[in-house]
Amino acid sequence: MAEPLSSSQDAPNPPATEQRVLVTNKHGENLVGLLHHTGSNKVVVLCHGFTASKDDGIIVDLASAITKRGISVFRFDFSGNGESEGEFQYGNYRKEADDLHSVVSYLYREKYDVAAVVGHSKGGDVVVLYASIYNDVPMVVNLSGRFNLEKGVEERLGKEFMDRINKEGYIDVTNKSGKFLYRVTKESLMERLNTDMHAASLSISKECRFFTIHGSADEIIPVEDAYEFAKLIPNHKLCVIEGANHCYTAHRKELSDALVESITSSEGIPHPRAVRPSPALMASSNAATFPHFVRLLPSVTLLEGLHIDRPVLLFIFC
Repeated sequence: MAEPLSSSQDAPNPPATEQRVLVTNKHGENLVGLLHHTGSNKVVVLCHGFTASKDDGIIVDLASAITKRGISVFRFDFSGNGESEGEFQYGNYRKEADDLHSVVSYLYREKYDVAAVVGHSKGGDVVVLYASIYNDVPMVVNLSGRFNLEKGVEERLGKEFMDRINKEGYIDVTNKSGKFLYRVTKESLMERLNTDMHAASLSISKECRFFTIHGSADEIIPVEDAYEFAKLIPNHKLCVIEGANHCYTAHRKELSDALVESITSSEGIPHPRAVRPSPALMASSNAATFPHFVRLLPSVTLLEGLHIDRPVLLFIFC
């Protein structure tokens, strides 16, 4: 059993020092990061989402919550984002996983102990892919990642996007006022559509402790995606934060608490609470659907009055 990373929740920790760091990726591009050093060699790496950066509010808040527990944090910009070099790409999941590997390798060379990698939204997919490829960190946390990457494209690119991109070779995305935001090339779109989270989830080692945290009211990526990760990843625990949206706007403390507990507790998220699965999920369930839940979860707590007339019970811990 792994030892907790921090033994006292109440003991005050000195403020973390901040150091700007440049990490060169495998393509020779400089990735800009910020190391919050608490004095501990235990470090958590935070990965931002789509068109975001290391300075995104959710990333900054999570860094603050983690360092308050005495654990160091490294947050950085993926290539083509924020201050980092490189060209922005719509897909780029594999390259961003490689960027993360460059960061993790740098931290190991600097004698840090990488305790976990954490990714929000698109960053959640990146850490799933990372865990399936590299298997060199003990813990991975997916915050609101998307399971089916074929979904969500039309909302950004509009209807008949494949016809348009096949004709022009690219699509320029603008905001409501017509201001140019970014260009989606056919190559980057196909890279996204061909990135298989199902296969990646099945490839993650059972030695890797994996956590998924998702808001029940996520308006960008439905909470059902979190259930899909939970069905496939071997050593997995799931926390659904009731009422939280995609960016946890009104539930930032609940998110921070859940993340910190998953990192610092030897067993991960420690306080069980049963949450009823979605009707769509239950409608498609069968007795063989959730073998990992049955095997991995040591105890259950049922909500009073919960009745499921199916042969499968799904328990979500939060």
